[in-house]
Amino acid sequence: MTIGVSFQIDFLRFLSAAGELDPATPREAIDPELLLGLYRAMTRTRAYDGKAIALQRTGKLGTFASALGQEAIGVGIGSTMRSEDVLAPSYRDHGAQLLRGMTMVENLVYWGGDERGSDYAVPRSDFPICVPVGTQIAHAAGAAYAFALRKEKRVAVTIIGDGGASTGDFYSALNMAGVWRVPLVVVINNNQWAISTPRERESATVTLAQKAVAAGVEGCQVDGNDVIAMRHVARAAIEKARDGGGPTLIEALSYRLGDHTTADDASRYRDGEIVRREAEKEPIARLRKYLTARGLWSEEQEKALAKDCADEVERAVAAYLATPPQEFSAMFDHLFEHLPESMRDQYEEARRFAPKGGGNG
Repeated sequence: MTIGVSFQIDFLRFLSAAGELDPATPREAIDPELLLGLYRAMTRTRAYDGKAIALQRTGKLGTFASALGQEAIGVGIGSTMRSEDVLAPSYRDHGAQLLRGMTMVENLVYWGGDERGSDYAVPRSDFPICVPVGTQIAHAAGAAYAFALRKEKRVAVTIIGDGGASTGDFYSALNMAGVWRVPLVVVINNNQWAISTPRERESATVTLAQKAVAAGVEGCQVDGNDVIAMRHVARAAIEKARDGGGPTLIEALSYRLGDHTTADDASRYRDGEIVRREAEKEPIARLRKYLTARGLWSEEQEKALAKDCADEVERAVAAYLATPPQEFSAMFDHLFEHLPESMRDQYEEARRFAPKGGGNG
């Protein structure tokens, strides 16, 4: 018997949890201004994230999905995409979305239950947040196919969770992407939990990246808590796709430090000691150690950044809370040019229970 085919999955990490840099790290990946920008973006994401959770806990926001401990994945991806590219995000990707131009106010409006928050002023071609698990990869594959047909130098990027990599949409879309060699980059945020299902119980594969092999797609692993490596891998995959090299599947290894969403209580199914141990690997502290050790960051700069982020978040919250709600009739107006008689009773019922004035508080 001979070996019919064999494969390997490469893993990349440049910056250790202790903030120590691999000597083989490319010089362009550690440009000081680049790293400072990535650090500020991750800190900004975390500041917004924490405030959104506080708003939900006080009844001023709907269910929210935190990206705590996973900021390097969104920031690493968003920082290397071009404006003409397209992002198909999941519900945990505001780190990438904020860098793409989505505002905090828009995101708050969305999580407040108002779809006007999906009408982004800047990334007009980006898809809205996808709540169904894994379906956004099919949307991104379709967009990438359109780019290829039009011979446009654009790339579709999508981010899904490890649970999403077990869905039928994932397999069928990745298969199509491989056959058509479309300009698509799929990033699996492997945060080790599909809601309450641990990674080892959702897939028997040694890695999730190796699922690319069956689709004829390049696959790799990266330390998703290392923003330097995360950006490097994402940049290489995006530019390969842009140059006609086909799709790539990236498995970014991270850990979900918070609950699945604010509707979840992860303490019911997770070992707190493991969470504390994983928290020592989180991306912001990791990069801060490196920057501080090289004299690129100081306590004074940290305090100034924290204040700037807090001020920006508070301005966004004030604007969100002052946003007037839509009229009750919006749910009908955006579905029908002329209201069918069969819907008249529902319309009147909605009118009867519609709130009188008020805002998103």
